[in-house]
Amino acid sequence: DSKQDNRKHVISRILCRSVFRTDTMILLEIQNRIIEDTFRAKLNAEKLDAIDITVADFDGVLFHISNPDGDKTKLRLSASVKFYGELQQHGADELLKREYGDYLQATPESGFDVTLVYDLENLPGDKDVVIRKAALLKRNCFASVFEKYFTAQAKGDVSGARAVVHYRDDESMYVSAEKDRVTVVFSTIFKDDDDIVIGKVFMQEFREGRRASTTAPQVLFTHKEPPRELRGTDARVGNNVGYITFVLFPRHTGEKTKDNTIDLIHTFRDYLHYHIKCSKAYLHSRMRARTSDFLKVLNRARPEPKTVEKKTAQGKSFVQKRM
Repeated sequence: DSKQDNRKHVISRILCRSVFRTDTMILLEIQNRIIEDTFRAKLNAEKLDAIDITVADFDGVLFHISNPDGDKTKLRLSASVKFYGELQQHGADELLKREYGDYLQATPESGFDVTLVYDLENLPGDKDVVIRKAALLKRNCFASVFEKYFTAQAKGDVSGARAVVHYRDDESMYVSAEKDRVTVVFSTIFKDDDDIVIGKVFMQEFREGRRASTTAPQVLFTHKEPPRELRGTDARVGNNVGYITFVLFPRHTGEKTKDNTIDLIHTFRDYLHYHIKCSKAYLHSRMRARTSDFLKVLNRARPEPKTVEKKTAQGKSFVQKRM
């Protein structure tokens, strides 16, 4: 146990000093870059060509970009979201209708949950807005549950049940509104013990960040057991299970700030595991570099062979090599 604790301390020290710094940690893009680039190319192309591509995104989401019925003047974007049925319970259909208007199809493409169709010969003047919104389709699906509870908290309507979204096979998100706050809890699965150690360091840095900024939301981390508000539910328990809790106050959920809050929080799980993988890659590179340095030292310490010339009784010389 003492060796394991020492190992955890060494990992924590290296990560805090070299990896988890504000100027080196990136935010994941909230839009799908492939969709954005594809739409920009198609909407600005002089010649209309056929297209049929499938794009994978985080959380098992799949996109399909194609021409409906082979019509090159139409561009169809469909999304398959495994948990879309749960999002529909919190107003996903209404939010997408508000954001996409007539582009949203009443009947989605077979095998998909949401479909948008664009007439390339009848587009608005500002194509960049169309492109941006198309790339944000997954984000806007997610946004419905957050907007519902942000609005409920602002109105003081906190009697509703907690939202549960199973956004991955073994991971869930819980959202609830209280009189003065909205609580968002992510459950996540860590693949090995090192991920747990790095995840704890990551959460520690979030707590330190709140000291530096009084406007930052409160972030809590629990390992093995769910937080108090989820006790007595079907929330998973286990050595590889972690729960990250965000406590959002009205300054985070108000009209002026809610969009930015949604942009950041809906990608948090992917953001966390992305940086865990980057941290492990950094540690491995440090280990390889240190091993290479040790090998150079050992090679320099190897004694040089000595050559001694001797002669026989007949006057012939021979060389004896000593190691």
